Amino acid sequence: MLWLLVFFLAPFFVLGRISLAEAIIARPPYTPMFERGPDGSLEIIASLENYRFLLTDALYRNAYLSSIRIAAISTVFALLIGYPMAYFIARAPEPRRSLLLLLVILPFWTSFLLRVYAWMGFLRTNGVINNMLIGMGVIDQPLVMMQTDFAVYIGIVYTYLPFMILPLYANLTKLDGALLEAASDLGASPVVTFFTVTLPLSLPGIVAGSMLVFIPAIGEYVIPALLGGPDTLMIGRVLWDEFFGSRDWPVASAVAIVMLVLVVAPIMWLQSVQNRRGAD
Repeated sequence: MLWLLVFFLAPFFVLGRISLAEAIIARPPYTPMFERGPDGSLEIIASLENYRFLLTDALYRNAYLSSIRIAAISTVFALLIGYPMAYFIARAPEPRRSLLLLLVILPFWTSFLLRVYAWMGFLRTNGVINNMLIGMGVIDQPLVMMQTDFAVYIGIVYTYLPFMILPLYANLTKLDGALLEAASDLGASPVVTFFTVTLPLSLPGIVAGSMLVFIPAIGEYVIPALLGGPDTLMIGRVLWDEFFGSRDWPVASAVAIVMLVLVVAPIMWLQSVQNRRGAD
């Protein structure tokens, strides 16, 4: 409870308070929340103008929709790549699992920024991938991969793939082997057993991994800034521009609050659904 209060509710309250203020040229660059009236009484100054501005400006709507789209597509690709890897590790002999898990988390031992920079070397026009494809005779002209949404997808999937694999692995290792043996004894093929037993029972791992990828991806700033182009619009870049470019802290705080609601509301709804199913 204390952790929730310190690391979530307190910052949320501060952002909410700033989002109800107006921008001014001062430190901090927003109006105070309380003001003395002519009779000496204390008045609360709050305005929803920043939220109304978000609804009327197409830039913010497009940024939210683009962020949701990129985060959702990246999550799907991370699931399609991460599930077979987690399944393979979970079914590997016990002595090999530690080594395979070590290989999954090994990239975390290097800086996040260095890993994104490394992908710039792979994806640029005269990078490793284009040189290899031209050397093999597959293409005649280098492909344009840098500063595109394609590069952003690769960067996000590569960066957050371990967050998809680890929860799936933890879930798959807990599957009851007796259920798989029973399905096999009843004549089910391995494919039918997977889709009727393994996949439904691994849904909690799929949901947990998808959330761990989707939530940080929707507010990502570094990857779109380094790998994306000028048309790659994500809410993380909008936040940076509002806070440090325009120094319009109230609008930036309103953008952050709306983004937080968009992320937290589905999670709370999903959690309530799971709790109701658990109670039934």
